[in-house]
Amino acid sequence: MLVKNEADRLSRVLPSLVLFEEILVFDSGSEDQSIQMCLDAGAKVEQVPWEGFGATRKKLFSAASSHWVFWIDADEVVTADLARELMDLFAGSEPEKRGYEVNRIVRFEGRWIRHGEWFPDWNLRLFRTDSWSMEELAVHERVDLKNGKAGRLEGLLEHHTYRSWDDLRARSKRYALLWATQKSTAGRCPFFFTGWIRSSWKFFRALVLRLGFLDGGLGFRIAWANALEVRLKYKLLHRINDLGED
Repeated sequence: MLVKNEADRLSRVLPSLVLFEEILVFDSGSEDQSIQMCLDAGAKVEQVPWEGFGATRKKLFSAASSHWVFWIDADEVVTADLARELMDLFAGSEPEKRGYEVNRIVRFEGRWIRHGEWFPDWNLRLFRTDSWSMEELAVHERVDLKNGKAGRLEGLLEHHTYRSWDDLRARSKRYALLWATQKSTAGRCPFFFTGWIRSSWKFFRALVLRLGFLDGGLGFRIAWANALEVRLKYKLLHRINDLGED
């Protein structure tokens, strides 16, 4: 796990990790009880400088002593079903695949979100240490298998991603700025209406095509918030590009 000031979440996360032989934590400056909580749970904790999500996470994965890595964040919980599935997977011979995707389900406003952009949410989270690669992206980093096709596990990974609507909005602004800076550096120059088009499509896809309306008013608000984040990304990208030209 990458950790910074996650004490309020770790009390839920750490007990779900008892099945793993090693819990490796990179802490980038916690000022709460996060470090001590991880140590008390038997984790190996290293305090490291923050180098961005991609670069820091690559170092974390490379520090693992096992031949297999399970990527988990400090706001995620391994469900009992997923834990049993993982135990069965490694109970006999070497797993058939070199990597496995896990489906995350978000808990927000006291409800499980089962539609829209947030579910299903398949991510490659279990992989051999000799079979993965990752671009050093500032945000929205992901693991890719070097060869072969990943399998899929049936057990869910709980995702307690946002503490509140204020937390959602604040994180959306932070991630939008990281994304825009990253794209500007890469030379991305979209035309003026791209943000409006993509945000409108994001909203329609989440609410209608991915059945977000079945989550009621909350589903509508989530779809709207996700669309606003897309619009903000392109607004910031245009602004950064304009400043660069000046």
